[in-house]
Amino acid sequence: MKVKEITSILEEIAPLQYAEDFDNVGLLVGKNDAEVTGVLVTLDTLEVTIDEAIEKNCNLIISFHPIIFSGLKKLNGSNYVEQVVIKAIENKIAIYAIHTALDNSIEGVSAKMCEVLGLKNTKILIPKKSILKKLTTYVPIKSADDVRNALFLAGAGNIGNYDACSFSISGEGTFRGNENSNPTLGEKGILQTEKEIQLSVIFELKNQAQIMTALRENHPYEEIAYEIISVENSYQNVGLGMIGELSSAQDEKEFLAFLKKTMKTDCIKHSALLNKKIKKVAVLGGSGSFAIETAKKAGADAFISADFKYHDFFKAENSILLADIGHYESEQFTKNLIVDFLTKKISNFAIILSEKRTNPIYYL
Repeated sequence: MKVKEITSILEEIAPLQYAEDFDNVGLLVGKNDAEVTGVLVTLDTLEVTIDEAIEKNCNLIISFHPIIFSGLKKLNGSNYVEQVVIKAIENKIAIYAIHTALDNSIEGVSAKMCEVLGLKNTKILIPKKSILKKLTTYVPIKSADDVRNALFLAGAGNIGNYDACSFSISGEGTFRGNENSNPTLGEKGILQTEKEIQLSVIFELKNQAQIMTALRENHPYEEIAYEIISVENSYQNVGLGMIGELSSAQDEKEFLAFLKKTMKTDCIKHSALLNKKIKKVAVLGGSGSFAIETAKKAGADAFISADFKYHDFFKAENSILLADIGHYESEQFTKNLIVDFLTKKISNFAIILSEKRTNPIYYL
């Protein structure tokens, strides 16, 4: 298989369009059309990761965190980022990063945390905006059903738990073709009035290319009138963090002990205990202090994330238990998620879980 064939499968669960604007995702090092000998999945890409890939004959590394985050102005090995990139290039190893594209996936990082913790009735904590678009086009009445159904098959018209969603308005369209035209209806040079349907559908940004192909292939007109606009609606199936419920309520100390054991962490920093039961739990892998207020408004009894600063703990305001379990610890099961997904999709190909520890933080 080629690099692009494997990464396109991974993008089924985490389309790159889901990534945050500040992020750097996709193929960072290497060529899309390179033949793959094996895939190594890791949380971070360090020199020891490159060495492991060489040892295990893997020339594609799928890394959760991007080794190149901001722009490189030189490449002379003066820091660990440049050293990793140089070593990867010298050994013809491709590096693909997925990061916030998987963070925002409903089957991604936070979903895996929920699975490990046994949370039920889960949903996205912060639905993502600017992920939806609306297509409006104008179709002669007799062709409206064919065009509508083709757009549905291409992925348009999905809203939450519903599909085949559209809106239509009847009206009249006018057009006149010039001498170079080849009109489907009417004759060139003569003004044509046609009864048409104004058809509107919502779609995810990741499906735009295939939806436009479906429109062009199924619309009868030589020149298709259409417009695409971005909508600010939040999309409940894409976004950061998740919230769910424990199978049974736990005392705070019992919950923290369960959390420490289950998430395999040596240290939990937490806010003041409130002498209340923990039932509804919000989670967000990685740095999640920005979601504290959202977790409180969602009615969470506890919020599990990482990288809380001193003043972040004051935001608990005696209404929620905040638990910082560590950045690495909150994301540690992500590589298992990626390996499991790819193994199911490509059962006859070597998908290897990295055995190297990449957590830069140690506890005494």
